[in-house]
Amino acid sequence: MAPGARRAIYVGLVLIMVLGIAVYLKLWALDSRFSADDRELIRRQFDSANMEAMDEAAEWRRKYDEEVERATACLKEMLEIKEALEKNTEETASINPKLAMLQKENIELLDRVESLKQELEAEKLKCSLRQLR
Repeated sequence: MAPGARRAIYVGLVLIMVLGIAVYLKLWALDSRFSADDRELIRRQFDSANMEAMDEAAEWRRKYDEEVERATACLKEMLEIKEALEKNTEETASINPKLAMLQKENIELLDRVESLKQELEAEKLKCSLRQLR
């Protein structure tokens, strides 16, 4: 490294240190200008802002809890409806074979009624023929 480069680095470090000290002194001067009343005012403002933030957080939590409650109620209602639908489906499934059996029995009974009607007509004809003789 050249002697001129080292000197530039040292000058840069000294300049940075001077700027750092200047910033520190500026902050220290600002801090010393605050009186006890100013500090109390700032503390009260901070407390007020903090309470406001806590109130807002509580409000959002309340809204969240209400939404969770609504969603839970909807889910419960949906499950009840689903169970009722499944029960109706099962009942329908058990009713379908019974219905088919009753329809088959009804057809057989209608056939039997028809045959009994024919027999009755035949007997009526026999009776009317006997009376005519």
